[in-house]
Amino acid sequence: MKHWQDVVSTLVGVWLIVSPWVLGLDIHTNVAAFGCFVVIGVLLCACGLCEFFIPEAWEEYSELYLGALLMVSPWMLEYKAALPVATSMAMACGGLVLAMALWVLVTDDQFGWMRRRLAH
Repeated sequence: MKHWQDVVSTLVGVWLIVSPWVLGLDIHTNVAAFGCFVVIGVLLCACGLCEFFIPEAWEEYSELYLGALLMVSPWMLEYKAALPVATSMAMACGGLVLAMALWVLVTDDQFGWMRRRLAH
């Protein structure tokens, strides 16, 4: 394991997978939020597992996009008004994943933006 941020993002992914049942989201009435959380959670876990074994920049960029997608999902999938708790959770989890991915992309010694800039 190279980055502790990968563990955080993977745990957020696990939380997103189980959260529809914890929050009591009904798959029949809230299929958009339910599906969004499960699919993005699975993708975050997959990226996290890849990062544990072969850390590369594409995994961080994937997490960056998944975090941003999670943050805009209440508006894109139109569940913002109907599910305020799910909206808050999407914003919080998406922001956390986005922050962790940016942190690694800025500071990593192999593919970090800041390290590359300071080396020149």
